[in-house]
Amino acid sequence: MPMLLSRFFFALFLILTFGLNISFGQEAVQFCEQVSALQNLIKQEHAKPKAVNDSLSVGVFELFLESLDPEKRFFVTSDIALFKQDRLKIDDYILSDDCDFINKYITTLQQRIQFTQDYLNTLYKTELDYSGKDTLHFQSKSDFQYFKSETELQLYWNKKVRYKLLTDLIEQDSVLGTIQKKFKKLERDAKPKIISNELCLLDGIKKTNGGLQTFVREAFLNALANYQDPNTIFFNNSNKDLFETSLSSNQMSFGFSTTKNSNGDLVVNYIVPGSVAYKNENFEENDIIKTLTSGKDVLETYCVSDEDIQAFTNDHHHDRITFKIKKQDGQIINVSLEKAVIKVEENLTRAYILESKTRIGYINIPSFYTDFENPDGLGLANDMAKELYKLQKENIKGLIIDLRYNGGGSMKEASDLSGMFINRGPLSILKYKTGETYTVKDAKRGMLFSNPIVILINGFSASASEYFAATLQDYNRAIIVGTPSYGKASAQVILPLNEIKDLGYCKLTTDQFYRVTGKSTQSTGVIPDIVLPDLYDNFKTSEGFQKYALENDEVAITLKHIPLKPLNLTTIKNNSETRVNSDSRFKGIRDINAILVADYFTKETEYLLTLENIYNDQQSFTELWKQFYKLNKNDDPKLIVTNTTSTTELLSYNLEEEATNSTLLEEIAGDTQLEEAFTILSDYLKLSNQN
Repeated sequence: MPMLLSRFFFALFLILTFGLNISFGQEAVQFCEQVSALQNLIKQEHAKPKAVNDSLSVGVFELFLESLDPEKRFFVTSDIALFKQDRLKIDDYILSDDCDFINKYITTLQQRIQFTQDYLNTLYKTELDYSGKDTLHFQSKSDFQYFKSETELQLYWNKKVRYKLLTDLIEQDSVLGTIQKKFKKLERDAKPKIISNELCLLDGIKKTNGGLQTFVREAFLNALANYQDPNTIFFNNSNKDLFETSLSSNQMSFGFSTTKNSNGDLVVNYIVPGSVAYKNENFEENDIIKTLTSGKDVLETYCVSDEDIQAFTNDHHHDRITFKIKKQDGQIINVSLEKAVIKVEENLTRAYILESKTRIGYINIPSFYTDFENPDGLGLANDMAKELYKLQKENIKGLIIDLRYNGGGSMKEASDLSGMFINRGPLSILKYKTGETYTVKDAKRGMLFSNPIVILINGFSASASEYFAATLQDYNRAIIVGTPSYGKASAQVILPLNEIKDLGYCKLTTDQFYRVTGKSTQSTGVIPDIVLPDLYDNFKTSEGFQKYALENDEVAITLKHIPLKPLNLTTIKNNSETRVNSDSRFKGIRDINAILVADYFTKETEYLLTLENIYNDQQSFTELWKQFYKLNKNDDPKLIVTNTTSTTELLSYNLEEEATNSTLLEEIAGDTQLEEAFTILSDYLKLSNQN
C-alpha cells in the first residue's frame, strides 16, 4: 500500500445530511435536554471548560453557521441578518433552557434547499451558455462570502452546473478536439445527468436518517463541543458506532471507509492498516468509487446514500466486490477485493533492511494500535518487540522508525514503545482538569535496542506519535527528521450525555500531556532536528491552525529525566542541507508544493467560462500530478531494500502476499525522504565511529 501517494490531500469533505419534514414537538424537548446535558458534561469533565458567556455565544454561532452552509451556497445575506439576532444570545438560551431559537435555522435551511431544487429543475429546459459571457472565480474557502440576493445564488448554481458538465466531458475524453467536434451532442447527453446529480445531492440530504431537523440540531451540538477545542465532538449513536467500529480489532471487512465530497462523489477517506484494501496497491485514500459489483448485483454510487453503500458492502452475500475506481489523475480502473478478518494485532508493523554501504533497519508504524476491548491485550509495542528481535539477528547498525501519517492511537502503547529505547525514567507528564499532574514513568531498566535511531515525522504525525518522538528527542535518543508534527497534545474519551436517557455522546478532551521537560507540543508540534522539504509545507493543516485549538503552555516537572549526551548534529545537518539543495527530486517537491499552495489552496484567479479555459485548467492540474508521480518513481534507487530472514520465510508460504511485498519493497526504495533519512543516519554512524 503506497505510504505517500495514498495520503495526498488529506483534507476530507463531509456530505451534509438533512430532511424536510418540519414539525417541532417532542424532538425539540429532547434537543433542549441534549444542550443542557452536553454543557454540563463539558463543565464537569473537559480539561479546560470555557465559561458560558458572550464569547461562547459568538464562537458557537460562527461554528454553527459554518457547519450549516460551509461553502455559502444556500443562505443569502438577508438570512444571515436574521440569524445574527442570536449572535450574543446563545449563552442566554443555554442558561435558560430556551431552545426555540433553533427553529428559524431549520425552517430557513429547508426553504433554501427547496429554492435550489426548484431552480435546478428549470435548467433542464434552459439553454446554457458556454461562450465566455460569464466568468469563473476561484478563491480560498476562507474568503467565501454569502450571496446578496437570490439572483446571485441562481447564477452560482447555473455556473456550477456548466462547470461540472464541462469537467465531466473532459474526464470522459482528454482530447480537446474530439470534444469540440461533438460538443452539441455530448452537452445534450451530459446535461440531464449533471443536473440530476445536483438534485440527487439535495435529495440525499433530505432523505438521510433523522432529516433536516436532526442535522441542524446536531450541528449546533457539535458547534458547542467544537468551541471547547477541535477534538471535542458530539456523537449520535451512528457516529459512535462508526468510530468504535474503526477501532475494532476483529471484523470481516474490506478495510476502508468512505465519505461523500461536495460533488456527490463517494471518496475513500480511510484505509485500515493491514486490511485487504491496504494490501492492494491500486486502492488508495482519496480514490473515487464509481460503481460496486458483486455477482449480478451492481450499485452505482451516483445519488446513493452512505447507508446504502454500507448496506451493500456489509451484505454477507457480497464477500467479493469489484470497485470501479477513478484515480486522482483521472484514470479509471477496476479493483476487486475480498473481505477478510481484520485484526489490529496482526502484522501491522513489519521490519525491513535498508542497505547502501551501511545496514540499517526500517519500520513504518501506521498507528499506535492496541486491543481496545482488553486492557491487557497486545498491540503495537508487542509487535515492535518482535520486529526488533528479527532486526537484531540481521546485525543492523541503526534503525529508522517512520511515523509519517501516523495519527496516533493508544497512549499506553506509546509509553510502552518509548520504554524500549530508554534505560529508565519519566516518559511524559499528564495534566488533569484540576491542574494536578502525574508523571508517566518507565520503570524497567535497560533498552531493547540501543543503537542510533532516526525518527521520520511530518505534519500528519499526531498525538501518540508526538508523545513517542518527543520523548526520544528529549532523551537525545533519536534524531528527528522531516517536518513539524501536527501539534495535538491532548487525550479524549467518549462519554454519554446522560447515563439513563439516550441523548447521544461526546468525544471529550479530558487530559493534556507534556514532554518530560514540562514543555508541550500542543499547536506547535515536535520540531525536527533536521528539516526536509515536504509536499505539504504551508498547507496549514496542523492543529494550531484549527479554530479554538488548545493553547501551548508548560507544567512544572517533579521528576528530572537524565538524557544521554547531546547529539552533535552540526556537520550532519550541513551535509543534509547540501544534498537536499542539489537533489532534483527535492527541488521538484518544493516546486510542486509552491504551485499547490499558490494555485490551489490560496487560489484567487478567474477566467471566462469556456470549454477551452476549463480544459487548460484541468490539464495543468493533471500535468502537476504526472510530475508528482514521476518524482516518486525512482528508476535508479540508491537503497537496496530487503525483508528480514524471518519475513522471507513467511512469504514463501504466501505467493499473493509475496507479490504485494515486492511492490512495497520497490516503493520503500524509491522514497526520497526515507533515502535522505538513511544517509543522515549513515553519516551519524560514520562520525560516531570516527570519534
